[in-house]
Amino acid sequence: MKLGVIGAGNMGRAIISGILSSGLVNKNDVIASNATEASRNETVKLGIAVSGDNADVARAENLLIAVKPARLSQVIGEIAPVVKPSTLVISVAAGTPIAALEELFGRQVQIVRAMPNTPALVREGMTALCANSLVSEESFAWVQALFATCGRVEVVPEPLMDAVGTVSGASPAWVYMLIEAMADGAVRDGMPRAQAYKFAAQSVLGAAKMVLETGLHPGALKDQVTSPAGTTIEALKVLEQRGFRGAVIEAMGACTEKSRRMAAAASAAGCQKKAGAQEDSGRLSSLLKALKG
Repeated sequence: MKLGVIGAGNMGRAIISGILSSGLVNKNDVIASNATEASRNETVKLGIAVSGDNADVARAENLLIAVKPARLSQVIGEIAPVVKPSTLVISVAAGTPIAALEELFGRQVQIVRAMPNTPALVREGMTALCANSLVSEESFAWVQALFATCGRVEVVPEPLMDAVGTVSGASPAWVYMLIEAMADGAVRDGMPRAQAYKFAAQSVLGAAKMVLETGLHPGALKDQVTSPAGTTIEALKVLEQRGFRGAVIEAMGACTEKSRRMAAAASAAGCQKKAGAQEDSGRLSSLLKALKG
């Protein structure tokens, strides 16, 4: 198989769907695994091979690991014996550095770390990528093409991955809160709720597209909407008084700090596993010497 996906949940299925739609990989060359029967039944609808055994999937040429960080150590422990040196491993686990992944495998493996976000479900995702030194330029270009099927892709230095997890990975959550609050305000002013959500969501979508496609500074675009002595400046004044900018910046800082703590914990866990393996190896060596003696 050309591509294996371990953990074909919402994100995994979104990526698979984008890949198949683009023609980058044929459905006959994709296999996926899910932990539950219900998830496997959903994945089967994509027309690909599905297994309940992660080891089956890990034999693919390219392996995408899309499980939650809490399950990562267990899953890698299951598949490490069957992952070949030639296998390209792509991890989307948040807060887990490449070094920690290498420690979990216990040997040199080609690893790409990816940080996508949930808008990949509607082909409007934002994915950041970085890789270890074993990944060739050709392989890395293929991974970039893979995630480009679900939206935009940027290559970043790994130290920026915690910031990426905040500015694109987690940020849809507070954008949804903004949309909900905007709709609540419109409902207060007499608009039906379903209609209010459409107006609010389309405004956010359009504003984001203006930033991406015009290349103008967000402040300049804000100024274009803000007429002298108009209604918009009154709203902006209230947002400034209530600390809108500061609240967003502080929230993002808290998110990034949490990601850094997770990364540190993952690295520490990987080192402990390596130390334990070395200790076990030392005991075995001592035992063999004693037997020979």
